[in-house]
Amino acid sequence: MSWFIEALKKYAVFSGRARRKEYWLFFLFAYITYIVFAGIGAAAHAVYLVAIPALAFLLPGLAVTVRRLHDTGRSGWMILLGLIPLVGPIILLVFYCSDSAAGANKYGPNPKEAAVLA
Repeated sequence: MSWFIEALKKYAVFSGRARRKEYWLFFLFAYITYIVFAGIGAAAHAVYLVAIPALAFLLPGLAVTVRRLHDTGRSGWMILLGLIPLVGPIILLVFYCSDSAAGANKYGPNPKEAAVLA
């Protein structure tokens, strides 16, 4: 849960790097929230309720995705690969699952090494 809160605190920070753990746990908790709101919306016959978390997590989701791409040494603009049908999302999934670039890169210090030193 702390990784989710950490990503929300940096909701509009597109610079720096995000570890795999931060990225995947953010989207896990966001997905769980979507499911809860969808269930409540279905029970209340108000399916538009799922738009609340979708809008709330749009900017933080983009920011943590860009920081995740930075962590692998790629530009945040690589997120546009997702627009390529079929192949783009697969390429992005590989990038999101890739290990961090060793050491500091042009986007900042490696967050794994910073966590070990702290």
